[in-house]
Amino acid sequence: MDRTSTTSPSPAAEPLIGASRPGAEWWRTAVIYQIYPRSFADASGDGIGDLPGITSRLDDLVSLGVDAVWLSPFYPSPQNDAGYDVADYCDVDPLFGTLADFDALLAGAHDRGIRMIVDLVPNHSSDQHAWFQAALAAAPGSPERGRYMFQDGRGASGELPPNNWESVFGGPAWTRVPPASREDNGQWYLHLFDSTQPDFDWSNPEVHEEFRRILRFWLDRGVDGFRVDVAHGLVKTDGLPDHLPDRDAVSLGGHDEAPYWGQEGVHDIYRDWHRVLAEYDGDRALCAEAWLPTVDRTAEWVRPDEMHQAFNFPYLMTQWRASAVRDVISESLRAFPAVGAPATWVLSNHDVVRHASRLALTAESPQGHGIGPGSPGRPIAAVGLRRARAATAVMLALPGSAYLYQGEELGLPEVVELPDEVRRDPTWFRTDGARYGRDGCRVPIPWTADAPAYGFSPTGAAWLPQPAEWAALSRSAQEEDPESTLWLYRTLLAVRRAEGLGAGALAWIDGYGADAIAFRNGHVTVIANAGTAPVALPAGTVLASSGPLTGAELPVDTAVWLVAD
Repeated sequence: MDRTSTTSPSPAAEPLIGASRPGAEWWRTAVIYQIYPRSFADASGDGIGDLPGITSRLDDLVSLGVDAVWLSPFYPSPQNDAGYDVADYCDVDPLFGTLADFDALLAGAHDRGIRMIVDLVPNHSSDQHAWFQAALAAAPGSPERGRYMFQDGRGASGELPPNNWESVFGGPAWTRVPPASREDNGQWYLHLFDSTQPDFDWSNPEVHEEFRRILRFWLDRGVDGFRVDVAHGLVKTDGLPDHLPDRDAVSLGGHDEAPYWGQEGVHDIYRDWHRVLAEYDGDRALCAEAWLPTVDRTAEWVRPDEMHQAFNFPYLMTQWRASAVRDVISESLRAFPAVGAPATWVLSNHDVVRHASRLALTAESPQGHGIGPGSPGRPIAAVGLRRARAATAVMLALPGSAYLYQGEELGLPEVVELPDEVRRDPTWFRTDGARYGRDGCRVPIPWTADAPAYGFSPTGAAWLPQPAEWAALSRSAQEEDPESTLWLYRTLLAVRRAEGLGAGALAWIDGYGADAIAFRNGHVTVIANAGTAPVALPAGTVLASSGPLTGAELPVDTAVWLVAD
């Protein structure tokens, strides 16, 4: 058996704006890299990543081989939820730079053939948004309050919240405001997340018009699309009936049929947005963050006149078991193409335990709860990394589009040992420390082993502390190591591009046992071993392997791409 290694050539920049070719749009096959700005690269030295820092690292993304970037929020914000509490949707927070810095970043990405989609947060704003401040100053029933979900309370004097809904971050989903007048008992406003994140009322046409304006503001600047935060949560059931969430459900929905998740009315909103994007050249795209119970329900968000992509969270939440992985892949490749959309694969992001740790957990860890020093079933690092590398090799061979989260190309695990005093996630505070939250996946990433803050910041400052063991995982430490996770990602992305796997078709292969995930995409055969014993390999040329091979056998928790003889 031949064994060859491939490194990614620097892809040539290509024109990004042109006539649409239905069925060949860029977002159907793109590998999109999520940048969490505060943790990517800090140019100013204040310990928080910024837009100039990202611009300085664009060539590193080119060498990795990604097609596009998803930029998490960078808008003016009090940063109570790391920027997902937006105070102004049409500007840049000074923490991250200026609009001119954004324009320079976008131009630099486009010059390198990299597209950019930006985060949009339409379910809620910051309580510091001008609209909400006006609502607090206005009377009940006013147009200002009509932009948000203000309600009278229950009880003799309105002292009880309108219903029993709970916040995703823990605690009640309602906060009472002081009376605006002598006749006012003090209304309550809805916040499905933190109390500093009031929900918009999407039954109000003014909210619709404002978001059309916001979309056009960024489209006019040249962005290639939007990732839509909580895309399944904008519309609430009439009457706001009581509901207590399923304690076993993920925090953003999943199998929980809540009156504030996945309501039919959201589809009209995205049909309207689809029409706005269609006014612009270049196949602009909408990607839904929609936590739904099945791939069939998720596919409803990407029907031909709605969104273009939806994160495949059923795939992300699947454990490392061959039968489960095969089933969710089969269901996805049935459901998404049935509505004319690509499957959109993902294993990690800023809201979930990094998959280099999650795939080796031996106890339940619901989405959003996080893991920390007191968590049961903590992962064994070596097992988690092996499984993560193998799972990534499976994902990047699948037809459709794929999302990567910054640092996963370095094999970064979840940071478990964060001191309590440095935690920032609202979940930690709203649950009085019962849930660790998402800080462990948001620690600033390491670039240079022997530099201050591992090259994240020139001063050595970092808004969350980086573990000492990350020196060995830094980009510089992996740059010249053919066995490193960085080289594996470069190899997978180069072969994926060369073989056109994103536009390919999957055919399952039998004969490798119940614990193997085996399929063919074009000329490439992919076999992953999720069992407890080695799997025999066919003769062929190895294009990529997630770990060392033993003769003609595939070890446990390893995946291989090969061209069979």
